[in-house]
Amino acid sequence: MRPAIRPAVAADQPALVALDEVCFGSSAWSTVAWATEFDRLAEDRVILVADEGSVVGYVVLLVPPVALDVVELLRIAVTPAERRTGIGGQLMTAALARCAGRTVLLEVAAGNESAVELYGGFGFEEISRRRGYYAGGEDAVIMRWRESV
Repeated sequence: MRPAIRPAVAADQPALVALDEVCFGSSAWSTVAWATEFDRLAEDRVILVADEGSVVGYVVLLVPPVALDVVELLRIAVTPAERRTGIGGQLMTAALARCAGRTVLLEVAAGNESAVELYGGFGFEEISRRRGYYAGGEDAVIMRWRESV
């Protein structure tokens, strides 16, 4: 069964907190941080979830109201049991569809090869690096997507 990609609702928040902890460990957003994201849904946040009867993935976008401002892909995650099944791609497709005509930026750890590969497959290109940005000295890769015309 392919998951439904849909906007997050308040009832999804506990599942998103739990999935974030599984995927990001000590870098996971707190329950308070997630509450703040949900508070901003009507303002400048878009949270999409992959739903297979339960939340198996999500993507969070910062979408400023001014169309000339860049969109930031803040977070994307898929439960470990569902990785490499296409769910990440479905989430990216849905997220980028929300960004028509805009530039999207993201940051990813240089060593996160599967994420870098996913983003590259969607046309993201590396535009800069933050050397030694992450704990342990790993670089952060800044990537940009511009819709093809």
